[in-house]
Amino acid sequence: MRWLVSLAINSLVFIVVAGFLQPDFYVKNIPTAIIAALVLSILNTIIRPILILITLPVTIFTMGLFLFIINAFTLEITDYLLGDALRVNGFGTAIIASILISTFSMLIQYFVFGSKDKKKHSHR
Repeated sequence: MRWLVSLAINSLVFIVVAGFLQPDFYVKNIPTAIIAALVLSILNTIIRPILILITLPVTIFTMGLFLFIINAFTLEITDYLLGDALRVNGFGTAIIASILISTFSMLIQYFVFGSKDKKKHSHR
């Protein structure tokens, strides 16, 4: 259930970010946002850990900032897989969009699901 709520949140975030970054970031419609969130979720589960492992020295050297590049790259792959339904114009837009998507998703999920510490302390 939590995964479906996260998928819905990420779909909404795709639409919001597209509104902020028009015309450089475009989502055709709500079903496209749902598919994009699903594809990005799969890529983040399968490909992102491999990319992090491969680029670990660079990530350490940049104190984690290279993770933004990895996130942008997975967003570009999502763009490629969805064709004309999702458009990310340029890698700079992908970086900005991935930062916004990550930030908004994290904030909304924090308010929806609460913090991990809050759950640990609520059972006492």
